[in-house]
Amino acid sequence: MQIQLSDHFTYKRLLRFVISPVLMIICGSLYSIVDGFFVSNFVGKTPFAAINLMMPVIMAIGTLGFMIGTGGSAVVSITLGEGNPKLANKYFSFLIYVAAGAGIVLSFLGFLFVRPISIFMGADHELLEDCILYGRILFIGQTAFILQNVFQSLLITAEKPALSLKVSVAAGLTNVIFDFLFIVVFHWGLAGAAGAT
Repeated sequence: MQIQLSDHFTYKRLLRFVISPVLMIICGSLYSIVDGFFVSNFVGKTPFAAINLMMPVIMAIGTLGFMIGTGGSAVVSITLGEGNPKLANKYFSFLIYVAAGAGIVLSFLGFLFVRPISIFMGADHELLEDCILYGRILFIGQTAFILQNVFQSLLITAEKPALSLKVSVAAGLTNVIFDFLFIVVFHWGLAGAAGAT
């Protein structure tokens, strides 16, 4: 049974509607745990420390996607509720363009300034080099991560929370499989963990 935003929500219906977004957030938070597991067991302590220093920076920048998606979904929902789907589509497109543009700019700046960011986070010597390696690879994909966060909210507005969950689970499973392949099988170390993420 499809649940629509215009339905009357009982506690049971609300729980059915929000279970997918809750599980989706949990899946998203597993990226660093999976990387940490494989790196700590198959690469070493210093690369594991690099993940723990850089992942909060990456996640903090990724929250831009949550902000745009959450605020934007409210605007799109209101506009759809007012019976103006054309304007809602324009808002949707605008939100995606802003998220992609901001993601590209932040990815570029993060890639350029990963060394001072790592030093600010407390890295030095070998840890600094590992932070730079891990951070640069993750900053390359930062725009996609921001857009993933935007679409997670907007898919809920489109009344497709299950699709959003499926995408998050697929991304999480892909991360696990590639972590195993890149780190355990191919021995790419920290770079493999970043590439998998």
